[in-house]
Amino acid sequence: MSVIKELEASVESPEEIFFPSGKLLSDEPVFDNYQHLQQIMLLIKCLDWWWKERQDFFSAGNLTIYYSPNQLKSEYFRGPDFFVVLGVERKPRKSWVVWQEDGKYPNLIVEIMSEITADKDRGLKKRVYQDIFRIPDYFWFDPKTLEFAGFVLVSGKYEALKPNFQGHLWSQQLEMYLGIHEKQLRFFTPEGIMVPTPDEAAESAKQEAESAKQEAELAKQEAELAKQRSQLELTQQRVYKLAAKLRELGIDPNSL
Repeated sequence: MSVIKELEASVESPEEIFFPSGKLLSDEPVFDNYQHLQQIMLLIKCLDWWWKERQDFFSAGNLTIYYSPNQLKSEYFRGPDFFVVLGVERKPRKSWVVWQEDGKYPNLIVEIMSEITADKDRGLKKRVYQDIFRIPDYFWFDPKTLEFAGFVLVSGKYEALKPNFQGHLWSQQLEMYLGIHEKQLRFFTPEGIMVPTPDEAAESAKQEAESAKQEAELAKQEAELAKQRSQLELTQQRVYKLAAKLRELGIDPNSL
């Protein structure tokens, strides 16, 4: 029995395996809940925006990965909640077919756990991603319990990642951290700055523009005050000179 068959058979019974029909399209089940959907969309939006200038990656969520060594669409497929493939053309895909992508598997996978999927995410999927896919970085996150863990592939086995002082876990593949912010899984730069969504970036740019406008207005007001002070000092100097001249002529300026 092949490694793939051993892993698949170790947990799933034939009745639990769903065989999609038709063309090689993604045929993943519906999301467990709205929070699950929002979390996947959040990861995709943030990474796509942060890497908006790059054309050498593909990121997707709830998309089927076909990996049959026999190049059959009816066997051996998985649908990670979120995954990233590096070193490929950035273009839309209806599914990820390994044998049509030069044998490339994702560089990173994130599973969003729920009560229904948690055991598989910690068990079967972890073994499949380690032993078959050989995914360098694997993470899971539960939006309800906030359980968060990450693993890096070392010599063919997953080793648990240790969080930094902020509780973030480093992804060597993305060269970014993953961490929890306001009960959501987010990306963070090596400096610890949270990667924004497009809307957050636009709002931040708007606030920066407004702040710059206010600073410019303040600078203008300060310049006007400085001009008025300069004119006042010049007027005072003229008054002092005139008073001195009057005194030279024997006239008391205070009597005028």
